[in-house]
Amino acid sequence: MTSHSEILPALRPVLLAPIFINRTYLQPYSCFILKNPQQKVSWLLLAYSLRAAIESPRWLLMVQNIPYFVYLRADNMPSKASARVTTMISLAIRRLAAPPLPRTIASTKRAPRETIPATPIKVLRTVDAVRKWRKPHVLDHRIVGLVPTMGALHEGHLSLIRAAARESHHVVVSIYVNPAQFGIKEDLASYPVTSLAELDRELADDGGNLGRISAVFAPTTSEMYPSGFPGQEVDSKGSFVVMTPVSELLEGRTRPTFFRGVATVCMKLFNIVQPEKVYFGQKDVQQTVVIRNMVRDFMLPIDVVVGPTSREPDGLALSSRNVYLGKRRRKVATVLNRALRAAEEQYLNGVLDRETILKAANSVAVDTLNEQMALDPHERVKYEVDYISLADPSTMQEVTEVDPKAGGILSGAVKMLPVESPQSGEDLGHSGGPAVRLIDNIVLKPSA
Repeated sequence: MTSHSEILPALRPVLLAPIFINRTYLQPYSCFILKNPQQKVSWLLLAYSLRAAIESPRWLLMVQNIPYFVYLRADNMPSKASARVTTMISLAIRRLAAPPLPRTIASTKRAPRETIPATPIKVLRTVDAVRKWRKPHVLDHRIVGLVPTMGALHEGHLSLIRAAARESHHVVVSIYVNPAQFGIKEDLASYPVTSLAELDRELADDGGNLGRISAVFAPTTSEMYPSGFPGQEVDSKGSFVVMTPVSELLEGRTRPTFFRGVATVCMKLFNIVQPEKVYFGQKDVQQTVVIRNMVRDFMLPIDVVVGPTSREPDGLALSSRNVYLGKRRRKVATVLNRALRAAEEQYLNGVLDRETILKAANSVAVDTLNEQMALDPHERVKYEVDYISLADPSTMQEVTEVDPKAGGILSGAVKMLPVESPQSGEDLGHSGGPAVRLIDNIVLKPSA
């Protein structure tokens, strides 16, 4: 019988046209045929030999850095052997079709701090530029991860980028301050803007092996809304994605067009970038529910990945809006997190009743405000509690009792009012310290 080592030299590669194998497009491939068709071989041994050839880099044909995979053609192959060989070769090809993912943290020594490597960043400004960049990756089985942001990047964004780099071959970071998710009374013009120089400093760090950001998509509003500037009124004309009733609850009550703007811009970004994975932070918990519902209802082939909330050492959730706080309000801004923690403690102690759980949170919020109001005007901080909620984790609908099998979402929003009596030279925060709306949440994990 012909040996394994004798078969490979007896094969002659021939480039052929693209084909489908079991409805999977494999790009152009090369067909290995026997130099001597009369050579007697074991078809099973030939199959293993070809699979070994496929899995060995020296047997892959490289044309302009594109691998041409191998497939078998032999006119005199018995039908049963042909089916067996085809199956074995197809499986081998499919394993090779998707390049290996970057090494994960689990497979490498953990660094003291995960970082994004310093690298030249490709900035794409137009939809056409993104699609031109994306096109070669559509059929090469490489995973593209998208991290949507509005700039003003902080550690929360970077943690999402690092997660995307661990799980994707290419990471795209979008930076776009979306006017459609600002209300009429919200100051779009004062939102922190990230320059490319700042972006490079924020993303470039001391390396590691988590991959690289392949591109930054930083479009203009005219590019994202070709029909005109999106209105901020509820009855504005335009094309929007509206998710009800989840977009009308909690944040949606005081910001009626917010989630319409979020869903619309995310749908646009998903259509433009066509990612396999998208990354959002848990801090904006209602937003994650809106996006997941949208992906499900519109049958988008996207995996929504939610990363944990990044926090300051004292518990304040990281947010781009924290720059507005200034030193005085920053000290009191933890009140929302402390209130939610008090409510969480009730749940962890076995309490499921809504009234009892939320009473603990409201007590912290009221007591802290009373303490502030007892101070002199040039020292105190005022705030208003918008809401503190206990909701179902999949619908954000309020619940009267937590289902221990499903868990729940504790969330809230407070408005930090402008400093009442600023002192001379006091740090009031970005843009003179306007009112700042802070949100936070805690996931009550199922206990049964």
